[in-house]
Amino acid sequence: MVLSRVDIERHEQQTLAPYATLSGLSRGRVYPLDEHQLRTSFQRDRDRIIHSAAFRRLEYKTQVFIPHEKDHFRTRLTHTIEVAQIARTLARSLRLNEDLTEAVALVHDLGHTPFGHAGEDILDELLADRGGFNHNRQSLRVVDILEQRYPDHPGLNLTYEVREGIVKHETSTPVDAPGFDSDQQPTLEAALVDIADEIAYNSHDIDDGLSAGIISFEDLRDSDFFKSLVGCVPSVGKDATGDYQRYALVRVLVDRMATDVINETSSRIERFGISDLDSVRRSPEKVCAYSEGMATLVYQLKDFLRGRLYNHARLVTMSERARDILTTIFRAILHDPALMPQRFRKMLDGERLEIVAADYIAGMTDRYAEKVYGEVGG
Repeated sequence: MVLSRVDIERHEQQTLAPYATLSGLSRGRVYPLDEHQLRTSFQRDRDRIIHSAAFRRLEYKTQVFIPHEKDHFRTRLTHTIEVAQIARTLARSLRLNEDLTEAVALVHDLGHTPFGHAGEDILDELLADRGGFNHNRQSLRVVDILEQRYPDHPGLNLTYEVREGIVKHETSTPVDAPGFDSDQQPTLEAALVDIADEIAYNSHDIDDGLSAGIISFEDLRDSDFFKSLVGCVPSVGKDATGDYQRYALVRVLVDRMATDVINETSSRIERFGISDLDSVRRSPEKVCAYSEGMATLVYQLKDFLRGRLYNHARLVTMSERARDILTTIFRAILHDPALMPQRFRKMLDGERLEIVAADYIAGMTDRYAEKVYGEVGG
């Protein structure tokens, strides 16, 4: 017997928590769309995201380390997949909507630039007179405007809930987008993706940093967060060596943080009286969170990464080269818009040149940016 969309929606009603986001109660899409016989609205969103060109390009965008330096360094794509896996595990344990969670996880970095966060910082400076650059806002532009796959509407035409997950994904600069109430909390599914993102990059940046030789276990052993993990599994102890110790550390980091989030979020749901989706949105505090003790350890871990990894000379050198590449391309386009493909030039009828140039550059992979840089005289 074929499992239909109606069957799936009925199963969600019967099995998910009362504060979960149900597919059948989505606020819908900007452009009305007939329901699919077999897939729910959030499943269709997930599929549209995976089949988008922007998603494929994540394979060749830097996460922290330039991917071609070692075959197993994370890229923006592998990071996204890891976020989706962690987020689905959290959602399943809390009886939330896994399909919505996965869709938000897969879409959350579509607007990221080449060359990691360095690229975002550079575009933010170049667009200082035009409101700056924010990768969440850019992700929304990607799914609402820049992806061109359907003749009857721009973008991917995703549901409100997935687009809200983009808008309310936590960054240092919040995104103010029409149609989304900034005073309301996001769905629990979207909130879990925020934390899953942090769990993924904290643990996996440690992994890649160790693999690259920029940080060592000797560096880690002096930190409180590492001391709290020793003894959790034998191979995180001082006598273990090599890759097995690194793999064990990553497993423990992910497991400890994820388990803590599940327990703390469950506790807050009960403590805050969360009974339905409306009470989630009206909550004065975050519902999805670390416990106080784990939050302190995570802060220490992030502080360690800032001091020992992100500001390392190798990564600073990469950032300086990224600045030269992206600034050169940006200025070349301002001088000659014909350097952009026709579909971007057509956007100039309704958009400022600086914004369209940023759209084009943000969508580039690292290697394509290098290619264009060479072509414009870099």
